[in-house]
Amino acid sequence: FIEDNEVGAIEPTALRGLRGLLFLSLANNRLETLPRGLFQGLETLSHLDLRGNPFRCDCRLRWFLSWLGTVPSSPEATGRCRSPSPYQGTPLAHLDPRDFRCQRAELQPFQSLPFSSLGAESFTLGGHQGVALAQPFAGACALLEWDQLAGRFQAATIINSSSPVACHPLPLGGSLLVVVAQLRGGSWVWRRSGGPGATFIRHQSLGAGRLRRPHAVATARLGGHLYLGVADSSKGGTSTVFRWGGRGFYPHQTLRAWHRDTHLEFLELGGRPALVVCSGARRPLVYRWSGGVFTPHTDIPHVPDVYAAKHFQLRGHVFLCLTRFLGDAKVMRWEGSMFREIQQVPARGSMIFQPLTLSGHRYVLLGNDFALSRVFRLGPEGHLESTQELLVPTPRAFVPVTIGHRHFLVASSFKGNTQIYRHITVDLGA
Repeated sequence: FIEDNEVGAIEPTALRGLRGLLFLSLANNRLETLPRGLFQGLETLSHLDLRGNPFRCDCRLRWFLSWLGTVPSSPEATGRCRSPSPYQGTPLAHLDPRDFRCQRAELQPFQSLPFSSLGAESFTLGGHQGVALAQPFAGACALLEWDQLAGRFQAATIINSSSPVACHPLPLGGSLLVVVAQLRGGSWVWRRSGGPGATFIRHQSLGAGRLRRPHAVATARLGGHLYLGVADSSKGGTSTVFRWGGRGFYPHQTLRAWHRDTHLEFLELGGRPALVVCSGARRPLVYRWSGGVFTPHTDIPHVPDVYAAKHFQLRGHVFLCLTRFLGDAKVMRWEGSMFREIQQVPARGSMIFQPLTLSGHRYVLLGNDFALSRVFRLGPEGHLESTQELLVPTPRAFVPVTIGHRHFLVASSFKGNTQIYRHITVDLGA
């Protein structure tokens, strides 16, 4: 009898060796949970009294509920739940272990690469996935690929360039193109016609002087053609949409000039192609595809300082995640003719607000230059629930990568090491 002693915790090995124990009372103490394995080896135990304890009925007690199903017990003698509110007052013997969702997905540090990177974009070629990294300080584009023997990622420089801000990989047929947007020396398209060991060669000069300060690159297939969009952030630059002509990308349309564009995003709105362009000098502008070109449709109100926009789809709706360095980040939903705000997230110092999917789980990651980055779980209506924080200095991109049955997140860092996390499932009831 260990009753009325205000016992608040008990060690897992406290009852070891009592193989002949028939009756045990821990009634009227302060136990909120019981450690896993507490009754291990007590095959003769036939009476257990746990009344009067303020049990918290959560995943830590799931093992006990499963154990209760293997021994005769009285519902009252096994005690009642004090919390949480859905189970308050319920006898433990009436609970089903399956009522508790005790598996939680999280990101665990896996590998740190000793170099900084600005942009990171994934690609798949020949059934294998890789990531192209822009390394402006090293003056290179690198490919991050999986080393099967070492069980780690390795990065190899593939293209030497001058201050690349984007290395955009583009599998095309049996070749791999990489669009290298750089601050000096012009922007170029490089081509690799063989496997991983083949050499990249310069394939085409991009823009012929049109792109003064490229900032972001994106591609989309529209009407059977491949298009490439480049946002230009210079004071006198012009963002341009190029079209693939079989041997290279050729200017198809210039967007409005003089706006210091920082990002562009291809998407579909109402079943029609669209383009969202962000700028340091105006509100984000939404273009709709009409007559083979993008025409201005509307802007996104009340957010004049959006750095980037990333979209995702959920239950037939289109959402935008808007990154703002000085103001709150925004989640917007397309309402048929314009985007409307559904949630805002404190985000001062953020340069990336990225929706992505890892192992079937939907997330939105908010990077921050002055604080920890935050991982949000995406709810069924597009609302965000904070789940985890990541220590990534000055992040600029988050990219999911799948290797076999393993799932990873590559986090580029502008002023620190490039970080790789593994997506795992943790059993909270173990």
